Amino acid sequence: MALSKDKKQAVLAEYEEWLNKSEAVYLTEYTGLTMPDFNELRKRVREAGGEFHVVKNTLGKLAFKNAGLEVPDEYLTGSSAVGLAFSDAPGVAKAIADFSKEKDAVKIKGGFLGKEHLAKEAVNRLATLPPLPVVRSQFLALLNTPATQLTRLLAEPGRRVAQVMKAYADKSAAA
Repeated sequence: MALSKDKKQAVLAEYEEWLNKSEAVYLTEYTGLTMPDFNELRKRVREAGGEFHVVKNTLGKLAFKNAGLEVPDEYLTGSSAVGLAFSDAPGVAKAIADFSKEKDAVKIKGGFLGKEHLAKEAVNRLATLPPLPVVRSQFLALLNTPATQLTRLLAEPGRRVAQVMKAYADKSAAA
């Protein structure tokens, strides 16, 4: 069904809004994916802090161009969908990559992290990063380690003196 010019402009504006709001965009092919499977993929991406939408190729090319992103022509051919990461780029990449391993109908074509182009392999590498909460906890542990070591270092001489005094007191009590 052909879209009217007004409807196309509205769809284009929506695509541009998605691209401007997202930290990362992953382009995929979904040929042969059933609707229940598509809904499951959308659910997983939503849980990771993103959205997953079907896009019209011609309008998608215009939206990417207007957003300043150079999209290779092969990314927007056939059945195209985009995964948009609004808060956790590796989490959304992982959700799509894991689903593509389960269902052969979903194939990652490539994407963008900010304005940087990502090939399919780079998206798959990004998907292997730990989720954002894990990275935060690792970072906090890294920041906390020097303070913990300093506390132990400062407490060690006092602990040794206390051990010597206790040993001396035990020896005196035994004699």
